[in-house]
Amino acid sequence: MGALQEIFQFLLETLGSLYLCLVVLRTMLQASGADFYNPISQFVVKATQPPLGILRRAIPRGRRFDPALLVLAMVVQAIVLGGLLVLAGYIPSVVQLITWSAVGLIGLVVNTYLIAMVIMIVVSWIAPGSHHPAVRLVYQITEPVMAPVRSLLPAMGGLDFSPIVVFIVINVIQISLRHIAVATGLPTQLVIGI
Repeated sequence: MGALQEIFQFLLETLGSLYLCLVVLRTMLQASGADFYNPISQFVVKATQPPLGILRRAIPRGRRFDPALLVLAMVVQAIVLGGLLVLAGYIPSVVQLITWSAVGLIGLVVNTYLIAMVIMIVVSWIAPGSHHPAVRLVYQITEPVMAPVRSLLPAMGGLDFSPIVVFIVINVIQISLRHIAVATGLPTQLVIGI
């Protein structure tokens, strides 16, 4: 691998991953009904709006679920994955690229949610009741999943065991995604989110 190819691969993977994370974060913020006026939300919206505006001309917007965001995330994932595979000397079929992009995207959403939960737990120990904009967003992202699990668990004397249950579910999803990746022939070292 030449120096230029390695530099291009690094830039494609890094910039593509960062932008894909912003698109996934916007999807999670919108799905959870997070505060739109939070400064972090504003940055995420401004960073993802140009391509999303183009897609929204053809794809109608939903209230909580925005299909245009899903399409944008799939396109970004497919571009990055396809570019990395071509640089590695492999030309995937369109079906493979779509399948692998979907698996990678689901993996990225699961991993992002896992990171948000870890942040929420650490902040609850270090700075409970913090009003930092990032802390509020993390809480707003995790609460729609945590609240139903919390309501199913019996009262445990003030202890919240819902994160443990959600961690178990996340691990089951991650194991399933790894097996799906292997079954579809996915080169896991090249996919964002797996």
